[in-house]
This record gives sequence, structure tokens and C-alpha cells, in this order.
Amino acid sequence: MLWGSVVGKLWATILLLVSFVLIVLTVLLVEFFENFQIENIENDLTKTAEQIIKVTNEHQGSSNEVLQIASELIGNETKMVILNDDKMVFSSIGGDNEYEITPELIKNDSDLLKVFTERKTVKKEMALSDDAGNEGLSAIVVGIPLELNGEQDEVFLFQSLESMEETTKSTTQFILLAAGIAIILTTIFAFFLSTRINAPLVKMRKPPSDCPGKFDTKVPILTQDEIGELAIAFNQMRKQLKFNMNALSQEKEHLSSILSSMADGVITFNKDGTILETNPPAERFLQSWYFEKGYNREDNVNVPLVLMNLFDESESFDKEQVGEITLQGRNWGLIVSPLYTNGDNIRGAVAIIRDMSDERRMDKLRTDFIANVSHELRTPISMLQGYSEAIVDDIASSEEEKVEMARIIYDESLRMGRLVNDLLDLAKLESGKMNLSYECVPISPYLKRITSKFSGLAKEKGITISANLQDDQIQWHFDPDRIEQVLTNLIDNAIRHTPPGGNIDVIQRTSDRRGLIIDVRDSGSGIPEEDLPFVFERFYKADKARTRGRSGTGLGLAIVKNIINAHDGYISVNSLPNKGTTFSIILPRIMENAE
Repeated sequence: MLWGSVVGKLWATILLLVSFVLIVLTVLLVEFFENFQIENIENDLTKTAEQIIKVTNEHQGSSNEVLQIASELIGNETKMVILNDDKMVFSSIGGDNEYEITPELIKNDSDLLKVFTERKTVKKEMALSDDAGNEGLSAIVVGIPLELNGEQDEVFLFQSLESMEETTKSTTQFILLAAGIAIILTTIFAFFLSTRINAPLVKMRKPPSDCPGKFDTKVPILTQDEIGELAIAFNQMRKQLKFNMNALSQEKEHLSSILSSMADGVITFNKDGTILETNPPAERFLQSWYFEKGYNREDNVNVPLVLMNLFDESESFDKEQVGEITLQGRNWGLIVSPLYTNGDNIRGAVAIIRDMSDERRMDKLRTDFIANVSHELRTPISMLQGYSEAIVDDIASSEEEKVEMARIIYDESLRMGRLVNDLLDLAKLESGKMNLSYECVPISPYLKRITSKFSGLAKEKGITISANLQDDQIQWHFDPDRIEQVLTNLIDNAIRHTPPGGNIDVIQRTSDRRGLIIDVRDSGSGIPEEDLPFVFERFYKADKARTRGRSGTGLGLAIVKNIINAHDGYISVNSLPNKGTTFSIILPRIMENAE
């Protein structure tokens, strides 16, 4: 719009200034002309009256002569009245005006009476009425004492101000015409000047408005004046702004990359709980919290209450606060630190969220490991101590009892040795310090030899054990001693959990995609469904009621899993209660080329 542009504002300013100056000038000129003309009329009337008095005094003629002389001296715009006390000697001599002058008009005016009482000359502007009774006519009155034929008279000269008013009106019209011309010229000049100023500004505005957010377009430098300097300043500011924006963008991308790559979750939020920034681990934490509280992530719910409580504490104590929460079975560690503005005012907080589930699980494993080892060692140590005390105290009454006690001590020492060896093997496997000796092993004789090793024990328990081979000629690269340890553990477990009349099958097959597969299948009691995910953990035993003397240390399956993992293989278990269990070992084909 015109009024909102530089052209409109500049035009309105110049127009108002010129109008104000012309109005003040008009008032002053009209006042000056009025005063000037009134003063000239008073002076002319005074001179005319003095001439009339002078001529009258010199001739002392008749009344007709005085009237003739006065008629010649006064003009067409002037009337003369001569009074002798209350009587009008001459009335309305001269002049073409139609207003009426009476002795009462003069006698009722306190200023004009001074001519009678004080014999003074009086000059005054007063209002008269015409013959029709219309009032408001202005006139100048000059009263002078006069001696006519030896008598004291007074002469009053009247002149209307109509001519002065006409002159003033003409002058005003002339000034208004000049003002109109001045306004028109001022408008043309203002628009011309404004165009000279506004055109470069419009061209300077066009590049930024055409490409908002782009800082590559230069502002044209059209003049060498202040506007040109402004364009130069804009270009310099554009370069600096572009540099700062690029720096901020790089810094933002850098911080975003750091946040995205962090393993810990990061949440920044305001004092009112509004979430400002998150990274992927923090989003997983928020999803768990929203799910547990029954919210939707799209609902723009504020930061979790536990973080707000920690923030309130950090604001009170002016330092970071630490907490912990459990969501969906996972443990999360929380650290909330306040964020400050330029001063000391706290504007929000940043929360560091760490998934502590693995740490807590490892802590529990360490605690359980110590408890399990202590539990496993307590029984054999107690038996060793008890039977050795019996031998020392010579409690055994016969040589056979002493031998039996010594055998029990020997068996328990072997059990302790097995436990220690299993712990050492497991520690080596988990630390990766156990070296594997790969050999090219013929599978058929290898599996038959292992199964035949258990044929005697299986026969004693009334169990049938067999080896089913898909390919009698196949060979595979692996560590035969470690794989034999795996199969021995699995077959031994199968024998212990299979009732008489059952059967155990060791099945060999190959897959082009998966490699060598060896299944150890039994028809025993099976493993409960709730225990299947934990069978490969250390010291875990599915049968809690089983005695520990012959049942093993609880480390066998953990060792089995680590041996298979060391071969880059995979082991799984499937079981149905009272129908049997199948352990499947997969050794990848890549091991075929191992040395």
C-alpha cells in the first residue's frame, strides 16, 4: 500500500510540512494585510479630517461652502458627519455606502464621546447597520474636534471595511491557489525524490524475497551514496551470515551425529517438561515408558515423571541427580543435569539414560557364580572333612569300613577336580584363550567310536544307543577332542534322563546351506518349557530335586555351548515333557578348509 511504503511516508511528510507552512503563512499575511490596511485607512481619514478642519478654519464660509469643500476632500468610500452638541449639522456627506449614521450612534459610544468631553481625536473600528437593519458591517471611525462659525463642533469620518475584506479575501484566494500549486509541485517532487530513493531499495529487496533462506544472491549496488553503502553492508552481512549459518549447520550435524551414535540415551527438556531433543536409545526408553503407562508416542506427552522428579531435585540442590527405573524387565540408569541460560537461571535439563540390564545381569551372574561354586564345593568338602575325621579318630571298626571311607574321600576329590577343571575350561573358552586343534576327521568312525563308548553303560540301564549316519564317507574339519567332549556331555545327560526301555540316537546329516548337523536325540523325560531358555547357563539344573552327587556340576552345557561357539557353530535344543529331548549341533562348512 502507498501509506506503508517509503514513497507514501515521504510524500505525506513533505505534504504536511508544506501545508503547515502555508497555513501559518496565510494567517500571518492576512493579519498583516488587515492591520496594514486599517492603519492606512485611519491615517487617510485623519489627514482628510485635518484638511477639512484646516480649510474650514481658513475660509470661515457658509455651511454650503463647508459642505462643498468637504465633498471634494472625502472619497467615495467615506462618509462625514458634523455634530454641534446633540444636533447634526451635516450628515452623510459623500460615500456610496448604505449604512445609517445617527447622533445616537455616536453619543452611545464611550470612545467617541471623548471628542465632545475631552476634545480629543479618536480612532476606532466599530460595527454599523445598513438601511435594511442588517448588522455586522465593519467601519473605521475618526472623530476630531472642529470650530465652525465660532462654535465648537465635531467632525466624524466613516469608511467601510468592505474593500479591505474584499482585498483580504482576494489575498487569501491567491495564497490558497499558490498553496494548491505548491502542493502539486511538492507531490511531484516528493514522488520523484522518493522514486530515486525507493527504486534502489526495491531492487535490493528483490533478491532476498525471491530466494528466502538463500545467501548466495548478491544485492545490486546501484548508487554510490548511502543506499550504495547500505547495499555493500548487506552483501558483507550476507557473507558473514552465510558463514555463520554453515558453521551452525555443521555444528548441528556434528552434534546430531554424536547423539545418534551414542550408546546412551539423551533427552533434553524444558522446565515445563516439554521434550526438545532425543536420540535413538532415548526413544527406545520413551517407547517402553509410554507402553507401560498406556500412552501413545504421538500424543506429545511430556517427559516421564521420574525424570521431572530428578530435575526438581537437581534444581533444588543445583547439581546433577542419579536415579534408576525398571521398565519392561530392563533396568535403566538415569542422570539428570540442569541446563542454564546466560545467567544463573535454569531453563531445563539434560537426561542421560543408560541401559543397565546387562550390567545388572552380569552382577547377578557373578553373585550366582560365587554362590553356586560355594554350594558345589560345600558338599564334597563336608564329606572329605567328615570321613577324614572318622579315619583319624579311628571310628571305623574294620578294615573294609576304612577302605570304603577312603573310596568316598577319593570320589569326592575326583568330583572337586572335575569341578575345578570345568571352571578352568569354561574360563578359557569365555576369554578366548583356548586354542583349537583342527583336523580332518572322518565322521562315520568318529561317531561310532563315541557311541560305542557308552554302549556298556546304556546296556546296564536297559537303553538302546545307536548312530545313524547319512554319509559314511564324509570328512569334516574341527577339533576332535573338543567335539568329543561336547558329544560325551550330551550323551551322558541323555542316558541319565532316559528311563529303561528308552533309546538314544546320534544322527549325522549335512546341509549345503548350513553345514554338518549332528543331533543327539533321546526318549527321556524332557525339559520343562520354562527351563529351556536357561539350560546353557552355568550351574543351571532343570531337575531341582536331583541330588548333586552323580548329576554333575551344572557346567557341562555351558562348556558345550562355548566349544560350539569357538567353532563358529550353533547349538539348539528342542524338548517336549515325557517325549524326549533333541540337541542339534551345527558346524559350518567353512570349517572344512580350516587348518
